[in-house]
Amino acid sequence: QVQLVESGGGFVQPGGSLSLSCLASGSFASLNPMGWYRQAPGKQRELVARFTSVGTSNYADSVKGRFTISRDGAKNTVYLQMNNLKHEDTAVYYCNYKDYKPSGGWYDYWGQGTQVTVSS
Repeated sequence: QVQLVESGGGFVQPGGSLSLSCLASGSFASLNPMGWYRQAPGKQRELVARFTSVGTSNYADSVKGRFTISRDGAKNTVYLQMNNLKHEDTAVYYCNYKDYKPSGGWYDYWGQGTQVTVSS
């Protein structure tokens, strides 16, 4: 069982920055895929940034050059640094962890979400 707790969301003006944190606890493998998704009102949940199972990172085209995913293994924490925020970045941001179950394949764990609102 894995527990994920996000923090760092809030209100910011366009062009501003926020840093999100995801603290993982429980039984997890640090090399498993882990990242950030977001869901805006009326839209599907979408990938923002993630680490793959081989340690590389990738990003949604809409956030490339503005967002950076990182992690601190000692603190069991994954971060999302968000710079030059835009109105369209407004969403609930969710931390995600993928665990492989031999009986059923990959299983997604989610945090509770943290609200990011970009507005002037």
